[in-house]
Formats: sequence, C-alpha cells, structure tokens
Amino acid sequence: MVITSIEADRTTEKGARRSRRAPARRGGWAWFIVPSFILVAIFFLLPFLLNIPFAFSGWSSFSNNIPFVGFENFELLFASGKLQGAIGVTLAYAVIAMTIQNVVAMSLALTLRNTSRVNGFFRSFFFIPVLISPLAAGYIWRAIVAPEGPLNGAISWAIPGFEFGWLGEPGFALFTVAFIDAWKWSGIATLVYIAGLNSIPASLLEAAEIDGAGPVKRFFRIQFPLLAPAFTFNVATTLIGALSAYDIIASTTSGGPGSATTTLNVLLQRDFGAGFLGSASAIGLTVTVIVVAIAVPLVAWLRKREIAA
Repeated sequence: MVITSIEADRTTEKGARRSRRAPARRGGWAWFIVPSFILVAIFFLLPFLLNIPFAFSGWSSFSNNIPFVGFENFELLFASGKLQGAIGVTLAYAVIAMTIQNVVAMSLALTLRNTSRVNGFFRSFFFIPVLISPLAAGYIWRAIVAPEGPLNGAISWAIPGFEFGWLGEPGFALFTVAFIDAWKWSGIATLVYIAGLNSIPASLLEAAEIDGAGPVKRFFRIQFPLLAPAFTFNVATTLIGALSAYDIIASTTSGGPGSATTTLNVLLQRDFGAGFLGSASAIGLTVTVIVVAIAVPLVAWLRKREIAA
C-alpha cells in the first residue's frame, strides 16, 4: 500500500530531521534567546514573584498597613463562592474559544493553502481582526449583536420580528463572547496552519490520492499528523490567551449578565477597583497557577504527540 510506504517515509524523514538538528545544538545559537529570557524575567517573572507576598496580605486602599493574613484572602473568596464560579467560567470560556478558533483556522487554512492572488486577498482579509484592538473589537461586536443591531436586523429578513439578546442571555452570553475572542485571533492561527500545510511534501498527498485515499482520509492520515507542531503552537497559545482574557469581556458584557461571563481577570479587576488589593493579588496568583497547571502538561503531551506523529 502506498499509504504504508508514506508512513515509512515519514519515519525516515523524522530520523533525518533529528540527525540534522544534532549539530545545531553544539553551536552558539542559544545566545540569541538570551535577550528574550531577560525581557521575560523583567516584565513577567519579576512582577509575578513580587506579587506573591501581597496575595497573603490584608493590603487595601483603606489602610496604610499591609498585615500578613495567610490564606484568609483565599478563604473569603471560596466562602463567597466567587472564586469557584470565576474558575468555572474561565475554563469554559477558554475551551469554547480555543475550539472555535482552531476549527475555524484549520478550515480557512485548508481552503486558502494554495498561493494565488485571490487567496492572498482573503488571507489578508481574515487577518484584519488581529490588527484591531481587543477593546475596539469588543465594542464593535457589542453594537453588532445588540437587540436592535445589524445581526438581528439581518436575521429578521428571514424571520420577521426576530429579536434576541446575544449578550443578555445568561446561557448564551459566554458562547457569544468566546466566539468574538475566536474571531479576533483566528487570523494568526490560520497563517500558522497554512505554513504547516505548505511544508508537507506534495508527493505524499499525490501518492495517497493514487492509492485511492479521499480528501478526508488524506487529511487525517497525512496532513493532520504532520501538522503536529502547528497544532501544538495554536492550541497552547489560544488556550493560554483565553485563560487570560479580559479586554473583550470588559467591552462587551463587563462580566454579566449576572456572573455568566465573570472570568478570573474580570473578578480581579472588580476587587482591585473596589480597593481590595490583597484579594485582587490572590486572584492574580490563582490565574497564574491555573495557566501553568494547564499549559505545562498540555504542551508536554502535545510535544510527545509531535514525536510520535
């Protein structure tokens, strides 16, 4: 079977890639990542470490003292139920946004993978949302999905009198906001998938087609396995970005209706704005722990899939 020979060729190609990478490790390329590590340490690691003590303090804007209170901030947040609710909303939002973004990006990449003037235009067109500020994107979509907005107006052509509060229904607001997040960032993921698809040798696809494999079988047996590095990058970045989302939610629902879209970062902003700085620091620490606890095992698992692919 040609597909069996294709899989053997892929195994040989993987071994060749590993052997080609080996000499590079003995070079001095590592020095080029030192500036990146320095910037990450200064602007991310250092502020995070300095914030940890405040998460266990009674810091507030109502007192000049910053007493140590241990786990009291976390206990109060759990007792009120706000922290558990925000964690659940954040995880649901992240999964929905990540799924929509990667499905849309993969579909666009398969459609626009060939280089042509028309495809080049649409690649640029679908990348435009990436260039828009997240706050601006949120305000734009808030107007579009308003009960009297153009979306309901367009649907009314088919369903007279149609009116729906896309951001006002507790059961639908989270999905709507997650869709806006996916719309905002799908352009980057699309380009990554296009680059991955175009790196696949055309001879593999041609051989599979001769062997009788249809488009679906070619995708799942050849393209999808060889897209493992692009898939790892997109899943990790979209999930981490959604876990840390704030701008789009703030400009569309502000965490409402009720607490339907109150993610951890929205809850953090509320406590910080109310002057409960120690509680806000505790929420910020929770966000970081959740991102690390999810991202590190996920990336490790996806990297193993890359090696096995």
